[in-house]
Amino acid sequence: MSILPAGMSLPVIPLAGPQTTTTTALVGQPTAATAPTEALGAQAGAGGGFGSALSNAFGSLQATQTNADNLATQAATGTLTNVADYMVAAEQANIQTQLTAAVKNNALQAFQQIMGMQL
Repeated sequence: MSILPAGMSLPVIPLAGPQTTTTTALVGQPTAATAPTEALGAQAGAGGGFGSALSNAFGSLQATQTNADNLATQAATGTLTNVADYMVAAEQANIQTQLTAAVKNNALQAFQQIMGMQL
């Protein structure tokens, strides 16, 4: 599923097969893949700008979706010991995808309103 504007692409990260270790996070605890707003705030405060903030958000979304895909592969092959890990990762990827799409839509709408202003 791609929500990137035309002409913008992310690097493709090949899947290396089932992972031997899994990471789990307790609900409510931010991690690097699930807390893009903290990373965005730190990056924007360091003079990164809006473009780098968006780039970081898309990178974080890609990492979250890749993690969910890896856990799905592990669940399908039977190497995943706790299926709840996959369910949590899949829901995190779903919510983060919805958030990214909403931010993209609002930014596009704001751009269109600015372009429609009379000088």
